[in-house]
Amino acid sequence: MVTQAVLFLLETVTGFLSAVLLLRFFMQVLRVSFSNQVGTFVVELTNWLVKPLRRVLPGMFGLDLASLLPAYLLQVIFVGAVFSLRPGMDDGSVEILPLLILWRAALTTLRLGIHLLIGALLVQAVLSWVRPYSPLSVPLSQLTRPFLRPIQRLLPPIGAIDLSPLVAIVLAQLLLIFL
Repeated sequence: MVTQAVLFLLETVTGFLSAVLLLRFFMQVLRVSFSNQVGTFVVELTNWLVKPLRRVLPGMFGLDLASLLPAYLLQVIFVGAVFSLRPGMDDGSVEILPLLILWRAALTTLRLGIHLLIGALLVQAVLSWVRPYSPLSVPLSQLTRPFLRPIQRLLPPIGAIDLSPLVAIVLAQLLLIFL
């Protein structure tokens, strides 16, 4: 019971911080403005970790590795904790355990990124119905536009209703099934 509680707390902390770091990474890659409530929250919550890392870990190909790498390493910590608390590890599996942990952490990080996209699509869809001129609508639109544009080219609005977020969510869910 204590093990479950520790894993729950570790999953909550690492998951939340990884999600915020990934959101910062995506906002930078997709050139989403940080001069809004979400951007300010993300920057203030992650600066303590990202700023020092930028001194030793430069960006590559326009990607902010100082935001992406800590998100991945937090998942490595969590997956490693899960495997270390697992009973019945035999000698044969101990040899490949580090590679397995690194692979599972990469998949978990990718899944978390897809979940962030699904969340952004859902919040954007709800805001478009309830409060279309919300301060969150602009950054959410900037975040989801690259994923929705190709779908909108193939599927135009039907009766003034844009079904592209629904299609994007279904495609993201399909991708999660394969991961």
